[in-house]
Amino acid sequence: MLAATSASRRGASRAVVVRARNTGAVVGPQHRRATAIRSIQSMAQTDRDTITRLLYSLGSKREVERHLRIFSSSSHPSQPAKFAVIKIGGAVLDQIDELALSLSFLYRVGLYPVVLHGAGPQLNHIIEREGVVPDYIEGIRVTDAKTLQIARRVFLEENLKLVGALEKLGTRARPITSGVFTADYLDKDKFGLVGKITKIDKRPLEASIRAGALPILTSLAESAEGQILNVNADIAAGELAKELEPLKIVFLNDKGGLFHGVTGEKLSVINLDEEYDQLMKEPWVKYGTKLKLREFKDLLDHLPRSSSVAVISASMLQKELFTDNGAGTLIRRGYKLFKHSSIEELGADRFRQVIHDRDPEVLNGFASVAGVLSEMKDTPYTIYGDEPLDVVAVVSHPPGETPVLTKLLPSRAGILNNVIDNVFSAIKKDHRRLFWTAQADDENRAWHFERADGSFTRAGKSLFWYGVQDVNEVERIVHEFEQKGRIARVYLPVGPTTPPRSSASASAAAPNGTRPYSTSSADRRRGYATVAEPAVPTGPVSTEIKRLGLIGARGFTGQALTTLLSGHPYLDLAHVSSRQLVGLPLEGYTKSAVKYSNLAPEDVEEMEASGAVDAWVMALPNGVCKPFVDAVDRGAAKRKDAEGGSVVVDLSADYRFEQGWTYGLPELYGRSAIRAAKRISNPGCYATSSQMLIAPLVEHIAPGALPTVFGLSGYSGAGTIMVTDLDGRPTSAPKVAPDTLYGGVRPYALTGHIHEREAGHHLSRLLNSEMKIAFIPAVTPWFSGIISTASIPLKQPGMAARDVAALFAARYTGEKLVTLVSGVPGLQDIEGKHGWIAGGFQVSKEGDRAVVVGGLDNLLKGAATQCLQNLNLALGYEEYAGIPLPK
Repeated sequence: MLAATSASRRGASRAVVVRARNTGAVVGPQHRRATAIRSIQSMAQTDRDTITRLLYSLGSKREVERHLRIFSSSSHPSQPAKFAVIKIGGAVLDQIDELALSLSFLYRVGLYPVVLHGAGPQLNHIIEREGVVPDYIEGIRVTDAKTLQIARRVFLEENLKLVGALEKLGTRARPITSGVFTADYLDKDKFGLVGKITKIDKRPLEASIRAGALPILTSLAESAEGQILNVNADIAAGELAKELEPLKIVFLNDKGGLFHGVTGEKLSVINLDEEYDQLMKEPWVKYGTKLKLREFKDLLDHLPRSSSVAVISASMLQKELFTDNGAGTLIRRGYKLFKHSSIEELGADRFRQVIHDRDPEVLNGFASVAGVLSEMKDTPYTIYGDEPLDVVAVVSHPPGETPVLTKLLPSRAGILNNVIDNVFSAIKKDHRRLFWTAQADDENRAWHFERADGSFTRAGKSLFWYGVQDVNEVERIVHEFEQKGRIARVYLPVGPTTPPRSSASASAAAPNGTRPYSTSSADRRRGYATVAEPAVPTGPVSTEIKRLGLIGARGFTGQALTTLLSGHPYLDLAHVSSRQLVGLPLEGYTKSAVKYSNLAPEDVEEMEASGAVDAWVMALPNGVCKPFVDAVDRGAAKRKDAEGGSVVVDLSADYRFEQGWTYGLPELYGRSAIRAAKRISNPGCYATSSQMLIAPLVEHIAPGALPTVFGLSGYSGAGTIMVTDLDGRPTSAPKVAPDTLYGGVRPYALTGHIHEREAGHHLSRLLNSEMKIAFIPAVTPWFSGIISTASIPLKQPGMAARDVAALFAARYTGEKLVTLVSGVPGLQDIEGKHGWIAGGFQVSKEGDRAVVVGGLDNLLKGAATQCLQNLNLALGYEEYAGIPLPK
C-alpha cells in the first residue's frame, strides 16, 4: 500500500471525527485510528489508480501494467532496493520542479528508486565565485580542503532542495548525506581528497524504503578514519548499482540520451555484446562519449543480463520506464546470434534440452523430443538463436516452397531482454515471406501481430504471416501446407475443434511507435526490453537438499503435505510443530523418524537466525500465524548470510491480500514472481477452482455482471478438532462429521465467504480493473474433493460451447496439473488427485451465459500440492518435484 502524505493523514482523521459526531456514535480512539487508516489506504489506492491511468497516455495499458507488475515484484522486503538506481546530473538539479514531478510519479505507483545526485555545475559556480580555480587531472576534480568544504555545503544544500521539492508534492523523501560509501584515497598526492569506493552499506537505503521514503544520496564518502572524500557521482552510482543489482540504472541528463556524432540522431538502443567493439572504433566516439561507453560496459559486465542502463531526461523518465518503445538511450549487454543448418553444429544435447523444456507440444504430450528431431530430418531447415539459448527458432524451407517458422522457443529472459526480436530480425533478413503460429491467448500475442502482415485464428491458435498480401494466396499456401503435412502438427488444435472463422483477418496493426534510430541495421524495436522479471532459472534446476519446518502439522492439510514430502527427492522435513501432539511420532513420513515438537515464536526466531531450516510452512488456522511469521522476520534480520532468510508459505487466509506477499497460483499469475519470493500466500481451495474456472472467460464477462460459483466440498475442508481416542491419546477428528449431514449437503456462509473476496481480488489483476464474483459453498458427506459450477454472464451473444472449450484449452496449454474433459467431472475424477479438472462446457440457448464445471481435491491442489508447487519454485527446484502428475 502506498504511503499517504502527512496532509492526507490530517484530512482523513478530521473527516472521521466529523462523521462520528454527526451520527452521534460513541467512537473510541482505536476505532477512529483503524477507520482513519482504512481511509488513508483507500485514498492511496485511488491515488495510485489515477497515476496509473495517466501512464496509459504514454503507452498501451498492457505494457504499462506489465512494467508496473515486474518493477513491483522486483523488490522483496529483504532486498527493497532492487528496482532502480537513478543518478541525477548537476545540470538536471536546476530543473528541480520537473525532476521532483518525475520522481513523485514513481513514488505514487509504489516504486522506490535509490536516488543519487551530483552537483558539479553548482560547485563550479560557487568555487569560482569564492576565488578557487577548478583543477582537473584526467577528468577528475582535484579536491583540496577548501574545495571539499565548499563541496560538502553545496551537496547538502542541493540534497535538501530536492528533498524539499519532493515533500512539497506529498512524496516522502529522506536525505542521506553520509554513512553509505566507505572509500580509500584514489591518489592523495595527485588528486587530493578524492576517494575510491571500497565498501557500500545499503542498510540506510533499505531502512528509508521500508519506512516509505525515497532515499536521496550524495556521492560523498568517508575513509576508515572518518575523513570525508569526494567521489565522482557517476562512479558512485555505478558502484552502488554493482552492490544492489537493480533492474534499471538510470542516468538523468539534460540532453535526454546519447547521440550519434555524425548524424546527430539519438541512439535508441545499444547492444554492447554486438556493437561495443565497432562503436569504440568509430571516429566520432571519443572523449566523454568513449569514457561513458567504457564505464557502462564495465558496469553491465558486473551485473545480471537482466539489468540495463538508460540515459534519459527527467521529463521523459516515465516513458522510458513504462513503455516498450522508451524515450532515451537504452544500453544493455545484448547477445551474439548464431545460425546453423544442422543440429550437430549447435550441439544435439543442448538442442534436445531446449525442446524438452520449452516446446509446448512436448510439454502437453502431443509430441516427443524424438518425434520433433525425426520430423526435422524431412525438410531442409535452419536453426537460429543466441549463445545462451534464451531463444531458439527453427525455420523449415524446402526448395521452392514458402518457409515456415516451425519452432520459436524463447525463455522468459529471451522475451523480456529482446533477444526474440534480434533472432526474428535475423530470420527476416534470410526469408522475404514466412508463416508461423502462436497460441490465441499467448501473453506476448501483441508481439506476433506487430511483426505480421496478417493472421487468422482457429482452435485456440493463430496463424501469422508476412510477405504475402493477397488473401487468396494465403489460403492457397495454407492449403498446400496442410496437404503436405508441413503445419499439421504445429497447427494441431489443443482442445475441442472449432471451424475456421473468417478465412483471413484484417492486417495486423502497425507497432505503436518504434525507436527512430539504432546503431545497427537490424530491427531494434524494444519489445519487452526496458525491464526484466526477477531472475528465473533457465539452466539446470537445483538438486540441493534443503530443510523444511512445518508449523501446525496435525490437520488434514498438514498430513497431506507430510505424505507428499516423503516422496520429495530433495526437501526434508526437519521440524513439525503441534501443541496437542508434542512428543508423539509423526506418521506418514518415511524418510526419517520425526517427532512433534511445540515451537513457540521465540523458538522459530532462534531457528531462523541460526539458519536451521530453509523454508517454513504455516499450516495454522486463520488469524493465528502472524506471531510465527513475525518471528521468522526477526530471525531473518539477524542472519548474516546473503540469502535473505527462509521462504515462508502460509496456508491460511491471513496474507492473501497482503502487500509484500506473493500469491502462489502459478497457472494463472506466473512462476517468475514465485521463483523470486520469500513470502508466499497459498490460495484457498475454493478460490483456486473459482479463479481457474473464470480466468479463461474474464474478458468476455458482461460489464457489471457477477459470475456465480456454487461449490460443493468434502467435509475435510472444515478442518479438524482434537479428541481423545480409546487409549487416551490425543488425535484429530473432523469438525464436521459426515453422519451429521444425513447423506445430504449443508450450504453455509451464503454471502461474504472469504474465498469470494479472494477470487475477485486476484482475478482483477487479469482484468486490470475491479472484479467481483458471487460464491455459495456447501459441505458434503464425502471426505475430500471440491466440485464447483460456474455460471458466467457473457457480454456478447454468439459464443458456442466449443468456443468456451477452446478458450480453456488455449489458456491451460502445457499446464501439467490441468486436465480438460468434454463431460462433467465427477468426484471420482477429483478425490485424491493432485491437479485441477474442468469440463461440461455449455452456453445457454440465448448465448448470454456460459456454464463450466471444475474440481480439485481441497487437501491437494487446493492446499498441499499447491503448497509444494510454490515451495519448489521458491527453492529453485523443478516445479513438480515430489508431485505425482496426472496420467
